[in-house]
Amino acid sequence: MKIAMIGSGYVGLVSGACFADFGHDVVCVDKDARKIDQLNANIMPIFEPGLDMLVKTNVDAKRLSFSTDLKASLKGCDAVFIAVGTPSRRGDGHADLSYVYAASEELAAAIDPKTVVVTKSTVPVGTGDEVERIIREANPTLEFAVVSNPEFLREGAAIGDFKRPDRIVVGTDVEWARETMRAIYRPLFLNESPILFTSRRSSELIKYAANAFLATKITFINEMADLCEKLGANVQDVSRGIGLDNRIGSKFLHAGPGYGGSCFPKDTLALLKTAQDNDSPVRIVEAVVQANDLRKRAMGRKIIAALGGDARGKKVALLGLTFKPNTDDMRDAPSIAIVQTLLDAGAQVHAHDPEGMEEASKILPEVVMTDSAYAAAEGADAVALVTEWDAYRALDLAKLRSAMNGDAMVDLRNIYRSNEIEAAGFRYSSIGR
Repeated sequence: MKIAMIGSGYVGLVSGACFADFGHDVVCVDKDARKIDQLNANIMPIFEPGLDMLVKTNVDAKRLSFSTDLKASLKGCDAVFIAVGTPSRRGDGHADLSYVYAASEELAAAIDPKTVVVTKSTVPVGTGDEVERIIREANPTLEFAVVSNPEFLREGAAIGDFKRPDRIVVGTDVEWARETMRAIYRPLFLNESPILFTSRRSSELIKYAANAFLATKITFINEMADLCEKLGANVQDVSRGIGLDNRIGSKFLHAGPGYGGSCFPKDTLALLKTAQDNDSPVRIVEAVVQANDLRKRAMGRKIIAALGGDARGKKVALLGLTFKPNTDDMRDAPSIAIVQTLLDAGAQVHAHDPEGMEEASKILPEVVMTDSAYAAAEGADAVALVTEWDAYRALDLAKLRSAMNGDAMVDLRNIYRSNEIEAAGFRYSSIGR
């Protein structure tokens, strides 16, 4: 089948490359000519493991191409996926749908009859209705269908998630559009990936409900970690103990400095706004958002406490800046609030991250970026593990300690055991243990 992907950012590029790898003919369209030129030169705009090779393989096979010409790209397409950004809108936290609606207006005049228009971007409930209205108003005689097909990709594992999904959600009541979507995803049926057909509005809400629930699990175990510290319990034992209950499950029960990234912060806020607008408040999600925001700065104070309560004039080394490993994404990363808390307290911050320093330097210009964990720790009074990159799981602890002036290590991801850290001469503090 022929597919056009409007938007070649994270979702559009990964989805387009994976569809092409299934054997479909895919073109990714973007207004950013520089980005398209880079993609044609196999330069990825994001860091995602394996993406560059996947793109190159399918470009070489002539199944994947990139263009700025929307009208030409949509000719003969069976489906057009809208995969543009929906960032939080300034002021109220609602999803900014201006890019989605602009794309809808443009494609209204360019798509062929019987084209399926698919919202792949994360959009509030009712967005599909508005996309359909925009297209129908611009082209009243056109036969088309608007379908919701939310993505459930984890940064750092997106290709595997796309090719081996837990489920594929498709929201439409139009039977011929269902058949088109079945044909697009048929290669996944060999993996027995379930395809769930729902109404369009149910599909839109599934995405937000899923992310809000996962954010709730993260926030719950973080609060249990705080309680464990007060009671002398071990949050990792608690996590295992409740996670072995198959009604709960073990995923997203790892205590840490709070959630960040491109999805959870944005989607929980958008869900709150949708609920408020419809006079159906979601109090649990409200509490999750507030608790997560407070936690990030609390982690900065935890580092200050490890310094004896006074950070003025002291140097702190942060290991890891991105919100999670295997990505260069700094959006709403806990490190941002942690750094600000440390700077407000008068500390100097040096940092290292395997992939995120270029992005981080734009957001945190006061932080000194270094070329290794050991360089960051040089002369430091404390070192804090913020992101659980594999590169930090087997550090030479003796070398790290000898580089430092102080002896404090704060492990915000519980990567290490206290006995091995203390044996290397550190004063060790972790989360919920």
